[in-house]
Amino acid sequence: MKLRTIGYERATQAAVIECLRRAGVEVLVDVRAVASSRRAGFSKTLLAASLAEAGIDYVHLRGLGTPKAGRQAVRDGHPEEMHRIYEAHLVEPRAQLELAAAADIVGERRAALLCYEADAANCHRRIVARRLAEAIRGLEIEDLTP
Repeated sequence: MKLRTIGYERATQAAVIECLRRAGVEVLVDVRAVASSRRAGFSKTLLAASLAEAGIDYVHLRGLGTPKAGRQAVRDGHPEEMHRIYEAHLVEPRAQLELAAAADIVGERRAALLCYEADAANCHRRIVARRLAEAIRGLEIEDLTP
């Protein structure tokens, strides 16, 4: 079983959706704290509608998003600080509930985690993916590049 991750920083919506389709993704799990975007096609409502047209379901788990201080740390070039902030965030009750919800989705369907950052190594989605791999035996992580 594989869990995919994808970032849209340098991609168009069409490229992201095509990449998801090629990978056989059935459901996209948006792990952004704020599901709006300055990039065309990546705000929650439009993205969900476009994914639906492509036969891909959309779920937004806001509680798995990076807190504002973590997003600022990445913008300032400090991904290691974001990782510390995010690990602390994951112990909060809402994050724990949504991590469990993500595990249910990933355990049942071909899923991908979505966030902005192109490089998964600098993104909190990698932390989420690792946590899910710890919870779901045999889960492999694949980072997609649109």
